[in-house]
Amino acid sequence: MTIGKNDREYWIHTMIRIADPVLGALAERRLKATMPVEGKLDDRPNYTHLEALGRLLAGIAPWLETGAADGEEGERRKRTAMLAREAIDAGTDPSSPDYMNFCDGFQPIVDAAFMAHAILRAPTELWDKLEERVRRNTVAALKATRMRKPFHNNWLLFAAIIETALYRMGESDWDPMRVDYALKQHEQWYVGDGTYGDGPDYHADYYNSFVIQPMLLDIVDKAGECYGEWNGMAERIRSRSQRYAAVQERLISPEGTFPPLGRSLAYRFGAFQTLAQMSLRRELPAPLIPAQVRCALTAVIRRTIEAPGTFDPGGWLTIGFCGHQPEIGETYISTGSLYLCSVVFLPLGLPADDPFWCGEAEWTSRRAWSGNAFAIDSALRRS
Repeated sequence: MTIGKNDREYWIHTMIRIADPVLGALAERRLKATMPVEGKLDDRPNYTHLEALGRLLAGIAPWLETGAADGEEGERRKRTAMLAREAIDAGTDPSSPDYMNFCDGFQPIVDAAFMAHAILRAPTELWDKLEERVRRNTVAALKATRMRKPFHNNWLLFAAIIETALYRMGESDWDPMRVDYALKQHEQWYVGDGTYGDGPDYHADYYNSFVIQPMLLDIVDKAGECYGEWNGMAERIRSRSQRYAAVQERLISPEGTFPPLGRSLAYRFGAFQTLAQMSLRRELPAPLIPAQVRCALTAVIRRTIEAPGTFDPGGWLTIGFCGHQPEIGETYISTGSLYLCSVVFLPLGLPADDPFWCGEAEWTSRRAWSGNAFAIDSALRRS
């Protein structure tokens, strides 16, 4: 029990360390004035601030919504939730010096989608508690992304989750066609064994976890009630995510490392969003048990975040996979992009006495490479 408690405290400490520079600057409406913009293209300042806001909130939202209400954790959660609401205000208020770009270029649809995802994950803290003025500004910002069409790949889900959020916000002009198209295209792009293509082609990267599986899960959860055929997809989407989570758990080495495979490696342990989300949903597949997933993810977080150079002297994340490695950042990567790492923290939405936080258990690769018994793996029957 003590081990799990210590892990939870470590997760919260690490999450706050990542979040505080972004939320603190936005609360003072000084993000654009203070956040460094590391990247390879000169246009990144047009997009990086919305990236930082949307991506950070997408990961910390479950903790803001259902984290502890009392004690030291409760006080930290209340403070962070207040800062998050002030950050949304700063980013969506046209009179704010930190007003963000929601319509110029293609990138804003991506990060408005992450902000929308955060609101779906924390509807009380990040929507109901907003002032009416801020709600109007937020709706206007999300709708502004309709000026650009998404690319024919995982980007379809960005448009879909924005419309899902607008539906849950009570907007009568939300567009079910954008949701329907994204869901049906991804059904066609399913390649088997819990994995979707990123568009018509399979890509060996972590985008099934960065975007595809988590957004599919929450779209059908929040809007599936609208159409029987959407609701009918829910079980297939869930079972595929379970299989993908099982694969992800096996990718974590005994040392807490994982393969540097594919693009966007600068999102670091954000690569494990699907495993984190299935833990949050209490839907881990057998034979995984929650404690072994927590121990595996804790090993990844420690191995990653404690690498020298991960933070600059001001506490901002730097581009890299393990430390500061600017050469691995694609041209679309900048400082704000890096805050997608926060999605590993989704299980903090579980209470401290949940089995996820209790006890200790070895993860699969640690058992395997120690010569101990471990479960046989098997592919998911096509569905």
